[in-house]
Amino acid sequence: MIVLNSKNKPTLNYNPVLDNIIGEGAFTYLARAKEIARTRGIRIVSFGIGQPDFPTPQHIIDEAKRALDEGFTGYTETAGILEVREAIADYLNERYKGDVKPDEVIVTTGAKTAIFLAIATYIREGDEVIIPEPSYPAYAQVVKLFKGKPKYVSLEWKVDTGGFLLDLTRIEESITPKTRMIILNNPHNPTGAVFTKEQVDRLMEIARERNVIIVADEIYDNFVYDIEFNSVLSYEDWRDYVVYVNGFSKTFSMTGWRLGYVVARREVIRKMLDLAVNIYSCAPSFAQKAAVIALKGDWTPVKEMVKVFKARRDLLYELLKDVPGFEVWKSQGAFYMFPCVKKTLELTGISSEKELADILLEKYGVVVLPGILFPDKAGKGFLRLSFATSFEDIREGVKRIKEAINELSGKK
Repeated sequence: MIVLNSKNKPTLNYNPVLDNIIGEGAFTYLARAKEIARTRGIRIVSFGIGQPDFPTPQHIIDEAKRALDEGFTGYTETAGILEVREAIADYLNERYKGDVKPDEVIVTTGAKTAIFLAIATYIREGDEVIIPEPSYPAYAQVVKLFKGKPKYVSLEWKVDTGGFLLDLTRIEESITPKTRMIILNNPHNPTGAVFTKEQVDRLMEIARERNVIIVADEIYDNFVYDIEFNSVLSYEDWRDYVVYVNGFSKTFSMTGWRLGYVVARREVIRKMLDLAVNIYSCAPSFAQKAAVIALKGDWTPVKEMVKVFKARRDLLYELLKDVPGFEVWKSQGAFYMFPCVKKTLELTGISSEKELADILLEKYGVVVLPGILFPDKAGKGFLRLSFATSFEDIREGVKRIKEAINELSGKK
């Protein structure tokens, strides 16, 4: 533990549990890319951060402006205004038949806060949480904050026959008397996998048989290509085993608006509210008004955006297949491609995907994220590329990557 001290001042001893927490690498690479662009005048092509590059639809912005003009700028109830909780419940029920009630919803300051509430409500010191990996980093960090133990189970990877799949046998074998929770991120970040109905069916069966909680993060549920999506809310007994997380950031391109939500049975929501009010009081008031319109208004911009993302995915897949050493699986959801680059590392003599990502950024002006940023170890030898960027940048970025690999492997 680092102790901050200076002459004639008291020692500042922070909670040592923070020594176990790490930040999110995507934001680190974003900052580095901006600095390189600023200091060297290089045009950076970024496949980095997971943020739609489309503007928030205008009718949503207009509603936020209306709320501001009408002075709707004060605190709201911690759970969120009734109109937005009703809109969330209606949306989920229409799509997934979950019979969600407005008092089973809390509007949060982004889906990350929803994840925090879900984990904080249940995890005690020594509890184990099974996390399929590679994984979104925030899950494990919150578990560790409450002195729980992340227990990673690698996804199966079959580049030619199925892509990334839940290893349900290993998940079940990893359950012990200390297991409290399983994390299900579907569609999946960073791999772009969409887990099949059969896989989700079996995971729900495991939850029932072994009496564990599933925290289901379905933030990418509208970014699904070539496959049916099966939500955990479609199961009649979801209240017994599921805490559900979603939000507005991805679907409506509202990342900076900081609006998410958590859904759970009534008794759990009441305890979460006690925690939430002591953390953030409430989500931004005028943004909640805009969220009602987002859900109940015109979905045409969302549908058009998803069509574009599908076309970008197809382009990125075709281009990456020609990069020396890349083994590429065509992702089915979210907006990420997660190619294996182990053969590329052998071709170039580069030691790790992190070193490769650093070279691509520093020398070629391309941002990709090393798979090791998505803990624990299953991401080693992979790169994550976000296709939330223009067709032009996809072509230019892959061109630079291909040139870099050819140069690094001695091929001109």
